[in-house]
Amino acid sequence: MKKIVWCEPTGMANEIFDGAVVVLSGSGGGLMEADFITEAIERRFLETGHPQNLTLVHALGIGDGVASGISRFAHKGMVSRVIGGHWTWSKRMQKLAHENEIAAYTFPAGVIQTLLREIGAGRHGLVTHVGLDTFADPRQGGGRCNARATEELVEIVHLGGRELLWYKPFKVDFALIRGTACDPQGNLTAREEPADMEAFAAAMAAHNSGGRVFAQVRDALETPIVPAREVLIPGVLVDCVCLNPDQHQTTASKYDLTISGQIAAPNVRTQQPQPEGTRYLIARRATKELEPGKCINFGFGIPDGIPAIAAAEGLEISWTAIEQGAHNGDLLSGHLFGAARYPSAIVKSTEQFDFFSGGGIDIAFLGMGELDAEGNVNASWLGMDIVGPGGFVDITQCAKKVVFCGTFDAKGLKVEHKNGQIQILRYGDIPKLVPKVRHITFSGKRARADGQKVIYITERAVFELMSDGLQLIDVPDGIDLHRDILERIPFPVTVSPEIERRFTQK
Repeated sequence: MKKIVWCEPTGMANEIFDGAVVVLSGSGGGLMEADFITEAIERRFLETGHPQNLTLVHALGIGDGVASGISRFAHKGMVSRVIGGHWTWSKRMQKLAHENEIAAYTFPAGVIQTLLREIGAGRHGLVTHVGLDTFADPRQGGGRCNARATEELVEIVHLGGRELLWYKPFKVDFALIRGTACDPQGNLTAREEPADMEAFAAAMAAHNSGGRVFAQVRDALETPIVPAREVLIPGVLVDCVCLNPDQHQTTASKYDLTISGQIAAPNVRTQQPQPEGTRYLIARRATKELEPGKCINFGFGIPDGIPAIAAAEGLEISWTAIEQGAHNGDLLSGHLFGAARYPSAIVKSTEQFDFFSGGGIDIAFLGMGELDAEGNVNASWLGMDIVGPGGFVDITQCAKKVVFCGTFDAKGLKVEHKNGQIQILRYGDIPKLVPKVRHITFSGKRARADGQKVIYITERAVFELMSDGLQLIDVPDGIDLHRDILERIPFPVTVSPEIERRFTQK
């Protein structure tokens, strides 16, 4: 019978060799983050200059947004290539990409996670529709984000008369994962964690590539994990484990069993705080797009305020699902987005992305950076730095209905809401409706071909994607149709007959 090998994190760090491919499993806010290990790797590099020239792979943003997670590797010379799904959790890594110090790639988070599963299964990479006509498509850059990223990591293929993307496999040398506890056989459980994430897929990819799996846990168990169904990672996949008794469940606290699904929801729930200001105006209008009996996804930012408004107004939300794996519950926001209080189910995020890819989401509410005449949305590369899509592409491309939420313009926008009227006191300095988006995170062309219903909500205007472009379908009271909307859009839009009649009558 196999017995677990216990290691100190410094010993694990010493095993990471120059040029290795390292996979980080986890999500932002400390969810399933093996920071005890990554901190030791960073410390070794700062002291010795090794390991260097690593390839770092991560599907979602990882860390506290400042020093941990992805930022542990954000030192000149430490990494030479990053394949990341969400970059904003490390300003330092974004800077390295901007300055061409690394080869920078970004892919949809679900693509990265399920590619790891395919690598672990020994299959020839991932073949999928996810990413077609977006930045991940070779015709739109193939995920490359700077001049140093020259290798083609994705190709177009045709199977059964259908156009698809082939994301190429690679060898994984190390997977860094974590759990709550480890038993004498090396089995890991995540029973007190908010999510399972892609830990199993990452471990399998490394193990079956001939690489190594390093795990971090809070507890060392003296007896086998029971029931056996609570084992997330079987010991056969684990090479060595380090113990961190001070391990935190998230960056907010040590362990809260209400977000690990171990405490049932009370009959009377605490009212969640509602968004304020412009965020409230947009989120409240978005609640009109809710439909009973549907499976809903809420994204990070403005959309994560919709459930609180819906609850306050007695609106039904039948079922929710987020990419980290939680179903239902009270969604947490900010740095803890990805966890839910009192979830009714938690599945592996790789399986959640399979559910999304097959069209399991009925309505998705997501944020919006830029919007153009074709109905394309950019949420993955704004300003100077790579943002990355996270689960945005996987969700929006496959949901039956998509509702984008964002301000009409940015930087300096001031809006007043008084007596049921909305007035724009100051326009933003940065237009968000542009002739052509910089990065296609959502493809209007693909949406029309697939028959998706697409709505775009701002504080002063609501648009719908039609066969010939955008149509203005709603304007709140107090807004001037021409001065506040039409004269500030750098491309033609149609106006619905209802809006035409309303403003003609005025």
